[in-house]
Amino acid sequence: MPANSRRVQVNGIELNVAVEGAGPDVLLVHGFPDDHTVWRNQIPVLVAAGYRVIAPDTRGCGESAMPSRTADYAIDRLVLDLVGVLDALGVRKVRLVAHDWGALQGWHLAMRHPERVERYIALSCGHPAAYAGAGLEQKLRAYYVLVIQLRGVIEFLATRFDWLFFRIMSRYPKEFPHWKDRLSRPGRLTAGFNYYRANLRAMFFSDGLSPVTVPVVGIWSSGDIFLTEDQMTGSAGFCNAGWQYHRLEGCNHWMQLDAPEALNPLLLEHLR
Repeated sequence: MPANSRRVQVNGIELNVAVEGAGPDVLLVHGFPDDHTVWRNQIPVLVAAGYRVIAPDTRGCGESAMPSRTADYAIDRLVLDLVGVLDALGVRKVRLVAHDWGALQGWHLAMRHPERVERYIALSCGHPAAYAGAGLEQKLRAYYVLVIQLRGVIEFLATRFDWLFFRIMSRYPKEFPHWKDRLSRPGRLTAGFNYYRANLRAMFFSDGLSPVTVPVVGIWSSGDIFLTEDQMTGSAGFCNAGWQYHRLEGCNHWMQLDAPEALNPLLLEHLR
């Protein structure tokens, strides 16, 4: 995927940011274990539709800087990174699309800085209060969050026998070679795990969270093995400026890669 990558200084670190196209700005925020290339089926489509796409590698991911402390990956810092990217590029307000861990960052960006978000399309992950309040099935699906807290042990186990545990956990063999290539670099797997370690409380407790005051669209895929539909549909109660929901049938958690033919028309519809 062609991309004009820029090195952007934000909050004392350097982030790699792909910027493509011209027109209204769309910010794409990836999750774990991805980087900005997870949007390779969306960026050309959005550019052709007349948008300028901004797709950062979030801290610790892709080609961005990799802070060493767990606390460096706390949600407050992640949100400030997104604001810093917009400031560095001179962007006042964006249309926001985010997936997985990126979606959690997106919800917090929309809650804390609504003046910077025109509308928000959340993929897979619902409002953090809806996630925290989801039922037993969601708690069971999130077993890996607790396993990741075993610092050092899980890094060792995840990579044994050609990353067998990681492959079993992710269950997406088509994308595994890309993940392995990126996460095999020194420190990168730990950096990804630090998202879960630095934000354990934020993932399971909803105290202090406010509703979102920008229009929101939630999109969830029926083949998602990590997130239940309830945690997405429950987000409706935390969206004060409008909520729409779409369920994609048959595709896995990485709907950008697994079903771009279903996702891309929805993105174009709601970005307009």
